[in-house]
Amino acid sequence: MNDDEFDLMDELYFVQSYSYLQESLGWEDSLLLATLHGLYSQGYIKCLDDPDTERFEEVDIQNEGRTLFFLATKKGLMAHNTL
Repeated sequence: MNDDEFDLMDELYFVQSYSYLQESLGWEDSLLLATLHGLYSQGYIKCLDDPDTERFEEVDIQNEGRTLFFLATKKGLMAHNTL
């Protein structure tokens, strides 16, 4: 897990919207979307359509990420806490 992934995981202990993450971290879209994609591809985060509706099918973070919510998975929390 790189530094950007670690910092983003700090924000995902609770469900967070894309806009919240962008505001909180102050990152440009390209960095935030790439980092979300990296964490998602490792199984460290899950995507939600709204705070209560998880997406179970494959998600295209680059195209849909700005409209989604995100939450760390158990695997992601374990990886984050062991660093």
